[in-house]
Amino acid sequence: MQANVGTVDRVLRIVIGLALIVLAATGTIGAWGWIGILPLVTGIARVCPAYSLLGVKTCPASRPDSR
Repeated sequence: MQANVGTVDRVLRIVIGLALIVLAATGTIGAWGWIGILPLVTGIARVCPAYSLLGVKTCPASRPDSR
């Protein structure tokens, strides 16, 4: 799969995912906090299946080599 998650989007996904997982692990929020695994994985992999379905791409367009 081609990357469709940009840098800012990626950082936000990782931070939010980790925060939700930590809050769920400490019991601060309920078990629903484990949903943070999804943004964490999509941030690490730089691929969001929902973005692919919707045709959204937040990463910069790759340029062909100018040789």
